[in-house]
Amino acid sequence: MIKIGKISYWHVHAWDYTKEAQAHPGTEITAVWDELPERGQEAADKLGVPFYSNLDEMLASDIDAVIVDAPSNIHRDVIIAAARAGKHIFTEKVIAPTLKEVNEVIEAVSANNVKLTVSLPRLNAGYTLAIQDILAQGLLGKVTLVRVRLSHDGATKNWLPEHFYNLEQCGGGALIDLGCHPMYLTRLFLGEQPVEASAQYGYVTGKEVEDNAVVLLKTASGAVGIVEAGFVNAFSPFTIEIHGTQGTLMYGTPDDRLLLRTNLNGEDAAKEWQEQALPDSRPGAFNQFADHIVSNTEAEENVRLAVELTKLVEAANRSVREGKSIRIDELAQ
Repeated sequence: MIKIGKISYWHVHAWDYTKEAQAHPGTEITAVWDELPERGQEAADKLGVPFYSNLDEMLASDIDAVIVDAPSNIHRDVIIAAARAGKHIFTEKVIAPTLKEVNEVIEAVSANNVKLTVSLPRLNAGYTLAIQDILAQGLLGKVTLVRVRLSHDGATKNWLPEHFYNLEQCGGGALIDLGCHPMYLTRLFLGEQPVEASAQYGYVTGKEVEDNAVVLLKTASGAVGIVEAGFVNAFSPFTIEIHGTQGTLMYGTPDDRLLLRTNLNGEDAAKEWQEQALPDSRPGAFNQFADHIVSNTEAEENVRLAVELTKLVEAANRSVREGKSIRIDELAQ
């Protein structure tokens, strides 16, 4: 049985990951630490496990791994502490808000021979797997544009916790939270690392952080990525568009159906949109994490995409602050 220490209940999905760990036959939550002792004690009492007011003491206990749901601005410190204590790490995205911090985390994980898996759940969805298969077949020709949009009404309806609008803790607003999902999917579907990012943020509800965001990604091939996220939309469907020289894929426009039209798959496929079958989703990131521990394997693609995610988010944030496009290779290492 893999014993897990829970690092913070700050994030809105903290209890979701707790439930995943409880439901998994090979894992259990056995300890809690939180930067807010009252919240941590309440969670520990609810779980019937010890609460540690000192993180180092929890990391020195007999736990095997940690789940990190702490504020983004302390991710670097708590993850490195866990790695140095020899504990495997499952973390909410982002690994950290800047590439420099992420590189320090990766170095600590590697030096201490522990497993790292990042929660990037939409990588495992059936629609993502179907899209990747179609792209691998080359049915769109050369990909020229990818657009992914994800938005909800968390700010306008006030159902997000107030600390999700704290710039210091979060490192940003809609983009670094919800926008991570369209960002890593756009990167995946482009099939290449963008070389430059430019962004525009909106502050519809007057929060300290943006509640409306659009990012443009430039690539060496000429393909363009468009990432959209927001906290201010009542009925905005999760939408994917992938356009190529020979075809187009559409998902969520507005129904949860994947539609393909292409010149490269017979006459019918060129004449009209054809719905594509969606495979079952893969096991989620937490299940993969547990498997990596047991089988002594690495979450290579997951971590690579998580590192690139931070690069793109950091570049977008800098673009807004500096009022210009930011080259990815200019980010501090």
